[in-house]
Amino acid sequence: MRIAVTTPNGNVGHHLTRMLVRAGIRPLLLTRHPDQISDDLTPCVDVALADSRNAEEVVAATRGVDAIYWVDPSVMSEDPIADYARATEALVRAVAANGIGRVVFQSSVGAEKRQGAGEIDGLAETEVALDALGIDVTHLRCGYFFTNLLLDMESLTAGKVQTVLPLDAPMAWVAPRDIAEVAALTLLSREWTGNRVQAVHGPEDLSWSQVAEILTREFGRKVVAERVSDEAMRLQYLDAGMPEAMADAVLGMSTGLRDGFEPEQARSVVTTTPTTLQAWVREELTG
Repeated sequence: MRIAVTTPNGNVGHHLTRMLVRAGIRPLLLTRHPDQISDDLTPCVDVALADSRNAEEVVAATRGVDAIYWVDPSVMSEDPIADYARATEALVRAVAANGIGRVVFQSSVGAEKRQGAGEIDGLAETEVALDALGIDVTHLRCGYFFTNLLLDMESLTAGKVQTVLPLDAPMAWVAPRDIAEVAALTLLSREWTGNRVQAVHGPEDLSWSQVAEILTREFGRKVVAERVSDEAMRLQYLDAGMPEAMADAVLGMSTGLRDGFEPEQARSVVTTTPTTLQAWVREELTG
């Protein structure tokens, strides 16, 4: 089975690539930066130069592919939703041109809303487009990545995590490595067909207050959770260099899932993955 992986150096992709190699697969890695593939991997993988938003490059790179792990690339953009639409078009064209029969798509909790969740709306559009193709598709609706804590290291170092969400509202938090494991198992399994959704919720739902308590214990110093206004968060995004549309789209991922939202997939043995926030912090930040 010929499996392609997009964003192979991403939070999920770099784990997934090595898992597939260990499973005996020689994956095809689609990347804009072939020179950034680790030297130790190069004997075990094939690499193709392809921008996921460029349909011609994706079609050319995926000839002979049976299955693909697809990520809509999130980059600093003047119009992230339009970029997601271009990525969706590239994937759809590649599936049609090359007869790709199976897609595992890295989506997000909140995509089930279809509209009103900021950047997640772009993922929802990809889900809809894939479901219309008549192939085997699994959408991995992932919780909030532990690695998102690293996006504001200045605040984290200062002992603070900020959010526009209620501090006591629990939500799914997940380790990217666990997403990669679910992705690998899904790609390798022949036991599913049709259109399906596989939520990846991490080991437990956590509120931002609980996250701060865990970080306090693991760091050995006080970390507090602080709720800020929507506008204050938006200004922080702009100060960090985000274009206005990007800031609005990123903010919308939180505000759109804030008021009474419940994931379509309930937490169960199927959606629960093992790596705790404590374990991730010890491995990635304090180990």
